[in-house]
Amino acid sequence: MQSNNPVFNRAEGFNGKGGTNYASFGGTTYDAPPTHTVAGTGPMTIDTVVQKTAITLGTVLVVAAVVWVTTGNVITKDAFGNAVLDSNKASLLYTLSLLGAFGGFALSMVNSFKKVISPPLVIAYAALEGLFIGAMSKVFQLQFGGGVVTGAVLGTVAAVAGTLAAYKFFDIKVSAKFRTWIIGMMFGFVAVTMLDFVLGIFGSSIGFNGFGGLGLLMSFVGLGLGIMMLILDFDFVERGIAAGLPEVESWRAAFGLTVTIIWIYIELLRIISIFTRR
Repeated sequence: MQSNNPVFNRAEGFNGKGGTNYASFGGTTYDAPPTHTVAGTGPMTIDTVVQKTAITLGTVLVVAAVVWVTTGNVITKDAFGNAVLDSNKASLLYTLSLLGAFGGFALSMVNSFKKVISPPLVIAYAALEGLFIGAMSKVFQLQFGGGVVTGAVLGTVAAVAGTLAAYKFFDIKVSAKFRTWIIGMMFGFVAVTMLDFVLGIFGSSIGFNGFGGLGLLMSFVGLGLGIMMLILDFDFVERGIAAGLPEVESWRAAFGLTVTIIWIYIELLRIISIFTRR
């Protein structure tokens, strides 16, 4: 069964393509694992996926922390001792967040549609997302208070752990129809939010990216999509392992998981911020 996920459909093992069948998972027959002749190589496993995901997420966190620390205190005092926003540092945070957001989006497209996965490009994507997350999180903390970032981080950890537990304990099966609907909704969600962003530049924003009722609704929809995408990620990883993909494909799995986890964090950060504002 072919994957509709743009992150995973470049690797044949995630789609059950190949030569001699050797195993079945969830009703899908997979091909025999390739013979690895290069020293130090082997099949993709849960351990290799966890290791590579730890590297990508670790890169995100380290870069985000560097951005947070090096930008310093954005709140300063005027001549009268009143707390005011340092406009230069605020402008820097805004610039860094845009650079990370657009750079990360560009590399996410490259990594998603690249047939041969490139570990350096995956790490570069993680670094750019760290730039975006670090700058954006600091802006949100300044605007809505320190608890929003901590709450979003804890909520993301809980969401990932809870989804993985549900996936394993309830033995969730991913059907072709479910996969198609979720991927279609994901692209639709991204298209709508991007359109609203462009309209906002010209002062005609609909409010999908705002902090009002419509923005809150969109964030809950985005969070739900993120959870569903995480289920797809777990399913694709299991399919890839069952198909005997080479270890280098662990980077593709790590990239997909990192994209989804960052997505969930952003939506939780927005939801908590909106409720804090009210």
